[in-house]
Amino acid sequence: MTVRTEIADGVALVTLDRPARHNAIDLATAGELAATWRAFRSDDAVRAAVLTGAGGRAFSTGIDRSVEVPQPASPFSLDDPLLRIGPKTNDLWKPVVAAVDGMACGGAFYLLGEAEFIIAATTATFFDPHTTYGMVSAYEAIHMAQRMPFGEVARMSLMGTAERLGAARAYEIGLVSELAEPGAVTAAALRCAAVLAAQPTEAVQGTVRALWAAKEAVRAQALAHAPQLIALGNLPPDRQAELFRARRQSGTEAPDFRVR
Repeated sequence: MTVRTEIADGVALVTLDRPARHNAIDLATAGELAATWRAFRSDDAVRAAVLTGAGGRAFSTGIDRSVEVPQPASPFSLDDPLLRIGPKTNDLWKPVVAAVDGMACGGAFYLLGEAEFIIAATTATFFDPHTTYGMVSAYEAIHMAQRMPFGEVARMSLMGTAERLGAARAYEIGLVSELAEPGAVTAAALRCAAVLAAQPTEAVQGTVRALWAAKEAVRAQALAHAPQLIALGNLPPDRQAELFRARRQSGTEAPDFRVR
């Protein structure tokens, strides 16, 4: 199992448990996440949830690049294994708090985009590597555009690996609602979730639905365009792989960025 779940006092702690891979999401993990959220829908012992990543180095770095997902030849179709990993796409309307320690990038935004709010370590960083590797940031950019000022999400999405959004700036712009010391983020998120779980559950879930209704129409319309934008704008997979290999061979994959 690559997703650990612990339930106590109405709060479920969901942990992505692939620290050796920076909690990158493979097909098995994607399936486990979807199954977890759907199970919570009918589990009255769960009234709120916290989502985090194991190891402290990363919340998640998105899809595991070792995963092979065959794609249809049509530019109007796209098979994306991350589409169903979030709580809202699995029709879960119990509140979810994300606890980010370390890096959160790329496909991690599918999850952060569907949390009610985010608590992050003071050392956390957020970035989107897609453009650097010849890929369109579509779903990721759309999810973050619901949570960040346009100029900030545009900068993050377009700068690729050249820049990372630091926790302090993420807090300033409202992406993150609270900062905590490294190692204390999950505890801070669990404290918030305990408050949510103690409230009358129908009122909490109704408020969650109301909050999402305020932006859901725009988000749904934008997401509908994502498959075509990706199919038309992505470099061929072999060219993407070349870009990944070139960065690893040059030794610049980790250090050639700045945090702001």
